[in-house]
This record gives sequence, C-alpha cells and structure tokens, in this order.
Amino acid sequence: MMMSDESIILEGRGLRKEFGGLVAVCDVDLRVRRGDLHSIIGPNGAGKTTLFNLLTGTLKPTRGTVIYKGRDITAVPLHRRVHLGIGRSFQITNIFPNLTVLENVRLAAQALGRDGFKFWMNYRHFKQYEAAALHALAEVGLVDRAPMLAGALPHGDQRKLELAILLASDAELLLLDEPTAGMATEQVPPLMQTIQRIQRGTGKTIMLVEHNMNVVMSVSDRITVMHQGEILAEGTPAEITRNETVQRAYLGELYGDFATIMQEDAP
Repeated sequence: MMMSDESIILEGRGLRKEFGGLVAVCDVDLRVRRGDLHSIIGPNGAGKTTLFNLLTGTLKPTRGTVIYKGRDITAVPLHRRVHLGIGRSFQITNIFPNLTVLENVRLAAQALGRDGFKFWMNYRHFKQYEAAALHALAEVGLVDRAPMLAGALPHGDQRKLELAILLASDAELLLLDEPTAGMATEQVPPLMQTIQRIQRGTGKTIMLVEHNMNVVMSVSDRITVMHQGEILAEGTPAEITRNETVQRAYLGELYGDFATIMQEDAP
C-alpha cells in the first residue's frame, strides 16, 4: 500500500556507507510512517546499526539523503537534531549514575527549555521541568524510584530511565539502538511492553534496532529486515514471519528465532 508523504516522518533515500572497500549499507531506501513502531532487524553484520547511525546523524553517508518531516537533515549535526524533535538512545546505557533518577530526567527537560544553561540556579525555580520529569517517569513506571541514585537502578530500570529522558525532551521521534542490550532474559518483555505502551499512548513514532526477531515480533507495526547491507524484506510482523527469503537468511545464525516464532504460530 502506498503511503502519502504526509504520513512519513523519517525517510532515507539511497543511503550508502562505505568504510574503505567495505560497503556496510548499500543504497537503502527506507520510509518510517508517523505513529508507527518500526523495527530494523538483522543478524550481526547486516548493516542495521550503520543504517541507524546514518538516520540519526551519528555517521555521514557516503551518499544519499535523510529526510525528516519533509526536510533534508542530512547535514544537520546530531546535537541539533534533538531540537527538531528527534531523540535517540544508545546500546550502552547513557545516564548520570551519581545523580538521582529524577535529576537525570529533569535536566533533559531543562536542557531543551529556555533555562537550558542556567544549571547553577536552585532546581526549585524550575518546577515545570520537575513536573515534566515526574510525568515521564510515570510513563515508564519509575516514578517511585525518583529519589534513587540512577547508578543504583537495576540494568532494566536504567534502560527505562533512558526512555524517560527521551520523553522528557518531548521528542516526536524516538530512535532506540538495541534497547534490550545487556538485559537478562526476564527483563526484556517488561521493557518492550513499556516501549509499546508509550508508542500507543502518546502517538510518538518509535524506531528501534534489534538483532533478535522474537523481541520485536509482538510489538512492531512494521519490520525491516537487513542482510549484508541491503533491505531483504519489509512488512508487518505476520508478513515477515511468512517470508521464505527471510527464513532462509535466518536459518544460520538466528535459526532459533524463527523456530520459536513458527512454533508459536502453529495451530
């Protein structure tokens, strides 16, 4: 089904990234629909993280264009994209461990407000930012952890804190780089449910990169599968599950993912 330009919030056109003689991303076209939870998956070395970094501005493409809300942002620096309404997380937890949970989120809200550089003033002058922080913490289920030092949180809760930081910045598009990285197996479903709840409850667009198909299958609206730097397939979770080309590509390193999915879908 064709999507109108108004429905597209982020687009990559002919994106290519070369590292010397290695083509990590090969002329990729990608469109992310406003309000969707769109996942990019693929085995290690598929090019998904490189593509993600091209879209977020962490890397500059060898050629190609990144479009956000109809605007060419290919040359816009990473730190300026935050002010356009784009927020991103990283594979490695990126928080201030010696500040409280609330302070981490409040500073994110303050940084994009008119008082962004007035950090020497007493926080009581910035009640609106504290309110925004508490609201974001409530969204991810961490409001009761607000007084704790961020570094004392379990790893799963630290990932939720990163989500709260993005929400406090009022980003319209959230780009999540392997949000379940380093998490224990039992911590993954609650985090993914939180991500899905945020997307459905706020209407924000969420794009995430994952290597484990099971993680994204139940929460994604659309899935893009990468293989050897190219897009192998794209579609709904049901379409991706039935795609024989995707199955063959995954029969090696990630066969367990498809085996589990096919068993779950069996009558």
